[in-house]
Order: sequence, then C-alpha cells, then structure tokens
Amino acid sequence: MGDRFENITIRRRKSAARARGTVPIHIIIFEAADRDDIGGSAYGGQRAICCTSDLAKMGACKQGEVIRRPSATNTNWPVVIDLYFKGKSNVISLDSKEVPITKTGMYNLFFVACDPKLKEIVMSGKTIWKNPDGFLPGRMAPFKKFYVFMTLAYVCLGIIWLLQYVRFWDDVLQLQHCISAVIGLGLFEMILWYFEYANFNNTGIRPIVVTTWVVTVGAIRQTIARLLILSVSMGYGVVRPTLGGLTSKVLSLGVTYLLASELLNITEYVGTINDVSGRARLMLVLPDAFLDAFLILWIFTSLSKTLEQLQAKRSSVKLDIYRKFSNALVATVTASVVWIGYEVYFKATDPFNERWQSAWFITAFWDILAFALLCVICYLWAPSQSSQRYAYSEEVGEDSDDEEAQSLTKGKQEGRGELSLVRQEKNGRTDASSDEDDEAEEDKRE
Repeated sequence: MGDRFENITIRRRKSAARARGTVPIHIIIFEAADRDDIGGSAYGGQRAICCTSDLAKMGACKQGEVIRRPSATNTNWPVVIDLYFKGKSNVISLDSKEVPITKTGMYNLFFVACDPKLKEIVMSGKTIWKNPDGFLPGRMAPFKKFYVFMTLAYVCLGIIWLLQYVRFWDDVLQLQHCISAVIGLGLFEMILWYFEYANFNNTGIRPIVVTTWVVTVGAIRQTIARLLILSVSMGYGVVRPTLGGLTSKVLSLGVTYLLASELLNITEYVGTINDVSGRARLMLVLPDAFLDAFLILWIFTSLSKTLEQLQAKRSSVKLDIYRKFSNALVATVTASVVWIGYEVYFKATDPFNERWQSAWFITAFWDILAFALLCVICYLWAPSQSSQRYAYSEEVGEDSDDEEAQSLTKGKQEGRGELSLVRQEKNGRTDASSDEDDEAEEDKRE
C-alpha cells in the first residue's frame, strides 16, 4: 500500500520569480488520526499549517516552514516533501516518487505554499494511491462484495418470481408485469455496479461512459419503483382499470424525478472518488428530497382512499392485502426517516472520516431497504391461480353477482306473492261456487 507521484509539475507567475534564493512548495501526507501533529496556533487563535511570525517569535518554529511534530506511533510521520523554485525558474518538476504506507487508516495529501508571493500557482500531474487489494479507496472497497451479495439476492428473487410467473401465465395481471420489470432492472443495476467497482479496483480509473450508464439504469429503476408503489396505492388494476386523468400527472412526476435523480447521481459518482460536498451537491439533493417527500404524501393519500373504497365494497381479500401493504410502507418510511437522522449524525460527528470502515453501509442501507420492500410487494402480489380475484374486472363480477342474488331473492318473494294471490283467488272462487250451490239447494228445497 502506498502513494506514488507521477509527472508532477508546478508553475508560478513570472512576477513571483527571484534573482536569487529558493522558494519551497511543501507536500504533506498524514493520517487523519495525526492531524494535530500538523500546524499550530499562537495564543489559542486560528490554527495555521505554516509557521507565522507570532509562532516564530515564540520560538516554536521557523517562519515560512511547515509546522510538523513527529507522530506518537511513527516518528517518520507525517511525511513532508519539499520542492523548490530556484532563482528565476518558474517551474518545479517531480517525475516520480513513491511513499510507502504500512498502516491502515484515512490519509490526507496537502500541497502547501507558505510564501505569500506564491499565488495562483498551477499544478499538473497525478498521484496514485493503491491498497493491497487494488485501487479502490478503503471506504469504497466493501461495495465490491456488497454488490455480489445483492446480485445473488436479486437472482434468487427473480428465479422464484419467474417460476410463479411462467406457471400461472394465463392469470398474470398487468401489475405483475410491472413488478417483473422492476426486478429485472434491479438485477441489471446490481450487476453493472459490481463490474464498475471491479473495473475501478483493477485500473484505478472510473470511465465516464460506464459510470454514466450505471447511474442512468439506477435512476430509471428508482423512478419505475416509485411509480409502481404510487400506482398500487391508487388501486391500479384492483379498484380502477386505469389511472384515467391522473396518468399524465403520474408520468410528469416520473420524468421530473428521473431527471433530478440522474443529475444527482452523475454529479456524485461520474469521474469522482469521494462524495461531492458543498453547495453544488446541496442544490441537487434538495429537489430530489422534495420530490421524494411529495411522492410519499401522494402515496399515503391515495392509499387511504383505496382502503376506504375497498372497505365500502366489503372486498375482504383485497382489503387484507392493502392493509399489509400499508403496514410495509409505514415501516419503510419510518426506517428511512430514522436512517436519515443517523446519517446526519454520522457525518456531523465524523468530519475527518475516521470511521471510514463503516461509512459504506450508509449508502448500502438504501439498496437493502428498497430490496426488502420489493420482496414484500412480490409476496403480496405473487402470480397464482387466484390472481384474477384481485383484478378490477372481478369487482364488476362481484357487484353483478350481488345484484343477481338480490333479483333472484326478489323474484322468489314476488312469485310467492303471486302464488298467494292465486290461492286467494281460487279460494274466493271456491267460496263463491259453494255459496251458489247452497243457494241452489235451498231453491230446490223450497
């Protein structure tokens, strides 16, 4: 493990050149745990890396030099490499130099110019950092194994779903086709992420085209998954055959979310090693977070209406499924809120990335949570012989069956009424005829 400098060139302005003497440029490499061994402050003021006039008067250092104290674990660290502009020369070159690193940790590299006349210097070249297992930084190395496990998880889910899908092909609903698409995209995304990290580990570079393709597939998968959850919450295929007038609104929201997610992921991953920080990332995170919050609100509002409709129609089977789905969504949102709070706490309490070995799980958790929710949806809407019982078309059948049953009941009651009237009529006629016979008999007697 070590750091290697290749073809480092540093240029200064001609106005900063001197006829005599040398002007140093300092290269500092130190572990985050040894950060207090670099720099100092006079009278408890602002901390400075370079020795100031106040510190020089105190005899703590020599003005214009880097303040360095030997590490408690290794006196050779922090490492300070000095390069010099000589005379009127405007260029410094460092063709090749390697710094071996034997201790595991988070390391920082600084280029420092203590001379105030060295302004607007231009530097070119590259530094190569390599771990024993490859070029992946320590905080990113676990992702390689993680995406292997996630790929296997999606393969297992896909095989189980495919067996049911083929077995009950004639009973498959449109909603189940959408679930199949999400599973396929999720598997494809996990495979692409693995190969992206494997390539980065082997070559030390992240090709822009490859990484852009990976984050685009991820953004599409996230968008379709969210629209699927929204459509299910609206009762698509169960309470209503189509989304009707809401289709355009749902699609517009999907396109907007896709663009926001794509821009955020490209900024964060394409061509970069560490997460993008600062205002640029904040400007991209806010729209994505706002859209997620709006989606959650719309999902739960729609889900509440769907539950009311199913309860009013007394569709016990569908109502039970949607209640389980609602509980799963509540658990997912609760876990998301808790994890966001933990992520903020984690980053706020670790400004120097000293907990880098566990930082990977902050990002990995979201993939695990999305997969868990997908498993719940697959379980609730798995293809089966009774799949058509959940379809909207069967709701009409249930209503018509109720109406038919009511009409038959009414028919029976009316029939009974008619029969009773006939019987009454017959009885009436019988009574009348008997009266007539009695009168005839009385006439004969007279």
